[in-house]
Amino acid sequence: MLLALAAAEAPAADPDWDVALPGWKYEFPRDHHAHPGFKTEWWYFTGNLTGEDGRELGFQLTFFRQGVRRGEDASTRFAVDDIKLAHFAVTDISNGRFRFAQRVSRGAFGEAGFTDGDRIAWIDDWVLRLTGPGQFRLEARDTDFAVALDLAATKDPVFHGEDGVSQKSEGVGRASHYYSYARLAATGTVTIDGQEIAVKGWSWFDQEWATNQLTEKQTGWDWLSLQFEDNTELMLFQIRLKEGGRDSFSHGTWIDAEGNSTRVKNDDFELVPGRIWTSNETGGDYPVEWKLRIPKLNLDLDVSAVMAGQELVLRPISYWEGSVQANGTREGKAVQGRGYLEMTGYAGGLVGLQAPETR
Repeated sequence: MLLALAAAEAPAADPDWDVALPGWKYEFPRDHHAHPGFKTEWWYFTGNLTGEDGRELGFQLTFFRQGVRRGEDASTRFAVDDIKLAHFAVTDISNGRFRFAQRVSRGAFGEAGFTDGDRIAWIDDWVLRLTGPGQFRLEARDTDFAVALDLAATKDPVFHGEDGVSQKSEGVGRASHYYSYARLAATGTVTIDGQEIAVKGWSWFDQEWATNQLTEKQTGWDWLSLQFEDNTELMLFQIRLKEGGRDSFSHGTWIDAEGNSTRVKNDDFELVPGRIWTSNETGGDYPVEWKLRIPKLNLDLDVSAVMAGQELVLRPISYWEGSVQANGTREGKAVQGRGYLEMTGYAGGLVGLQAPETR
């Protein structure tokens, strides 16, 4: 996942923060936890679930850490090092309804934070816990919807880009450290309007940490995670340019049934928008159908939203994030899958996400 709602506004060479560079040695469980030397970080979970009664549901729960200062002595508890944010959404596919919520906290009194025993991130009763190697517990509740899920990895983590450094634009350090658990078995409950539904399905987990990534020339992105019925997966994103077209740093990762990964570079894929859905709330024109072609994988897909209205209308940024389905062929054989699509920059500017280029 690429979204960081208040990402850095300083140049990529900002001396107060670390930047993503080659040579990072991933270690777990250490790297599931916060990296306070970097200005921006997020833990992103999505999934498609089926209730015991056949009800189809999707969910998103994302925790963000936005650094505001690094390691300075504080004379008061109100001088926090970072701002805590979280987004939570449930798509009731069977009933055609989308719910979302946002929380923001300074965490000055411990009501929100990162890295406390098995708690990786939390804001009040929204919490992400590490319960074992590759195992996580998610809990979140809003007025009329909630999730309580146990997730267990069925494959090892995958590292994106060049050895886990995902370059997003030209320049040293304009990148993130980025890994995923692309297939987590999910069990638990989803509660909607007071009705608790036992569910199971598949979830996806991304974690990224960085300082500066995007430039003023980049206007937004389209990001996909897909899980296919043959136990393969795909992460793919394109970064759109203000003058049109996409940035050459767009890329992805293909994961085979055994967990082996293959890089998908910008020249390896075609991603063409189709039907447009216009938001009544923001006026954003979102492509909710896409044609995806990756010749080197012999993969041709039609990707479509399970329902068009999955926009999170938030401040300072509104964006589209929702459940999708994919149908097509790989190596001449039929293939089907489900996943999530994120689209930004269609309903206004990115509000501080782009750092100015250095001269």
